[in-house]
Amino acid sequence: MLPNFDRYQLLKKYAIGFILLSFILRIALLFWQISDVELTFLSFFRIIATGLFYDLGVLSFLFVIVNFYLLIMPRKFIGSKLDKAIVYSGFFLSTLIFIFTFFAEITFWEEFHCRFNFVAVDYLIYTYEVVKNINESYPLVILVPSILLIVFGIYLIFKKLDVFQQVFTSKVPFLKRAIVFSTSLVMCLFYVFLIKNNQAEWSSNRYSNEISKAGIYAFFSELRNNKLDYKTFYQTLDDRQVFALIKNKLKDVNSQFIHPDSLEIKRTIHDSLEEIKPNVVFVLMESMSADFMTSFGNEKKLTPFLDSIANKGVFLKNLYATGNRTVRGMEAVTLSIPPTPGQSIVKRQNNDNLFTVASVFKEKKYTCNFFYGGDGYFDNMNAFYGGNGFNIFDRGRGSILADNIKTKRTNINDDEVTHENAWGICDEDIYNKMIKEADRCYTNKERFFNFIMTTSNHRPYTYPEGKIDIPSGKSRDGAVKYSDYALSQLFKKIKNKPWFENTVFVFIADHCASSAGKDEIDVKNYHIPAIIYGASIKPQNVDVLCSQIDIFPTLFHELNWSYKSDFFGENILSTYYEPRALIATYLKLGLLKSDNDLVVLTNKKEVHQYKWNSKTNDLLKTNTNKDLKRETIAWYQTADYLYNNDKLRFP
Repeated sequence: MLPNFDRYQLLKKYAIGFILLSFILRIALLFWQISDVELTFLSFFRIIATGLFYDLGVLSFLFVIVNFYLLIMPRKFIGSKLDKAIVYSGFFLSTLIFIFTFFAEITFWEEFHCRFNFVAVDYLIYTYEVVKNINESYPLVILVPSILLIVFGIYLIFKKLDVFQQVFTSKVPFLKRAIVFSTSLVMCLFYVFLIKNNQAEWSSNRYSNEISKAGIYAFFSELRNNKLDYKTFYQTLDDRQVFALIKNKLKDVNSQFIHPDSLEIKRTIHDSLEEIKPNVVFVLMESMSADFMTSFGNEKKLTPFLDSIANKGVFLKNLYATGNRTVRGMEAVTLSIPPTPGQSIVKRQNNDNLFTVASVFKEKKYTCNFFYGGDGYFDNMNAFYGGNGFNIFDRGRGSILADNIKTKRTNINDDEVTHENAWGICDEDIYNKMIKEADRCYTNKERFFNFIMTTSNHRPYTYPEGKIDIPSGKSRDGAVKYSDYALSQLFKKIKNKPWFENTVFVFIADHCASSAGKDEIDVKNYHIPAIIYGASIKPQNVDVLCSQIDIFPTLFHELNWSYKSDFFGENILSTYYEPRALIATYLKLGLLKSDNDLVVLTNKKEVHQYKWNSKTNDLLKTNTNKDLKRETIAWYQTADYLYNNDKLRFP
């Protein structure tokens, strides 16, 4: 594809350098995860060969751009000031991008243990939060100059090899340049239309698959394909069959389907006891893995407050998050729906006026408020919650799109902030804002449902100094301990409030601190705590396997509420409840059953079944149980059908 003409020597040597750096990065990631990769000579060869194939895919895009320039540049201008300016600029810009990307891949791997994916695409959109987070988490005064020095060093190597002089003196006939360009274009189109990023997933070991990929190729692949058509990529059954199966799973003596024969799950929930209508404060805790709590065996005493109230309320000890991002946790608790592949519904179009938990609260005459310490434009939070009946309280910076909501938006002012980092104000500050609004609601005789999304337990792990015995910005442990401390301070401040005794508190994590693992779905890293606590709540430890989507149906049961429901979640305490958890990545969709059977649907129309060892966290592949396979397909296919057919609403 690149003939031995001097004009092409720079591109040839550049390609060799890129492949060499990619190889070094791949080896570094391999050693990083050496204990998790099932490494043999054959698997090592497969990783390197697959990686090289995708590296060539990245280069194919560069080849097209450069060869197009070499094609259209008239021979008489070769070596001119214009030619030199374009060549040098292109060299420095592309080198800077590649070196920056290699550094970015290392930091991304440290956080997510994978190559670029949907998250990286999201981060490109939310540049303010990401750039600020990088600045607070990493020594940019060292990192940026280091990148620039490496780029300059590469330039000096190429200059010493006399490559630039060859480029500026060679004059290749137009026909030969056209042949080279056409060849590179064919190669580029081959990758664009025939090679997908997920084709690198050749192994049952997740780390082997991720290391085999190329970060830049993965990024642009996700940029193109951030939406998945369920029926195109996953095994399906007849729509009527899956709805019949799910309706049977949701069947309860206290519920009745409104349209029994239709493709929907709308139903009425009946309770014969007198309804209790306390205020509700719901705290969605950032990255609060179950294993941070002493109640689950942690010996560092990071969560004394949560541990102190765990046995004083309904403590759901065997509950699992649906996904590994905040928007997945929000989707699960707010819509009570299984996680459909691709983007969370929180971030999709046409996601307003849905049937949410706010629909139930508003029917009971509650004021619904959503509190977030950062700018709610991030992850589309304001548009989603504002479009679904919540008043918004956030640290907005006047984003135009963030104001496109249908309810009131209130900014958190500078004088209400004591500490702030890239992701928002500290947990104590957001709780103080919530207390002010709760006081206002009480004064105006309004029942309130206050939904709080915390931010402190997030890199760069900074929080107000002097609050706990771990210095700010040092570690995840410190962020966890401060988050728990902030909760304890919340309770100290409100215990004498007139509305305190008539308030129920719900604490649940959005996802675990890490969900990465060697397997398709790392089950242990979906285990999160959940506590329903209040004067009207009878304490009990619940060991039943359950899901994030069950938290509000269980709360409504505890309050004896009768209501209309469009939820997939169920009352965990019902004798009709069948234990299960729905856990997923953005591509792999899993169903975990109480006997530790895990069924995974892949985007290659495959179904894998495992037996999960909860002690070692290993997955042992087993033969597929047809009934479990059908049930897994049913949960996800019905959820996808209802969203895409605009049936997640009540008239």
